[in-house]
Amino acid sequence: MSEAGAVLAPAASDTILAAASAAHPREACGLLLGSARHIHTAIEAANVHPEPYHQFEIDPAVLIAAHKAARSGGPQVLGYWHSHPNGLAAPSDTDRAHASGDGRVWAIAADGAISLWLDGPNGFAALSYSAGDG
Repeated sequence: MSEAGAVLAPAASDTILAAASAAHPREACGLLLGSARHIHTAIEAANVHPEPYHQFEIDPAVLIAAHKAARSGGPQVLGYWHSHPNGLAAPSDTDRAHASGDGRVWAIAADGAISLWLDGPNGFAALSYSAGDG
């Protein structure tokens, strides 16, 4: 993914927003799958963090399965998504502390909207995107 932008498929957006709504007031989370700059699919994963009202941790089994599928020719793991029940669609201090600078995309759902962020070596940078399937 590049800072020039991304494409977020409507189905992926719908999955994220529905899961965020259903989990509220807990944080929902999952993976972003696709290729190049195109996020085709969002997978919901269990939030296994002991404090799901304030933080998230993607179920490791879901993460491992997605990486195995990618190595076998499936869609690539482009990044992660989670919700902010507090309504702020920007990386929190906790998000910044857990970021790895690996260049993956973080999608944050809040108040019925999604923002995308690139987890770069110098921290998060806003990532523009358009809705579309390709």
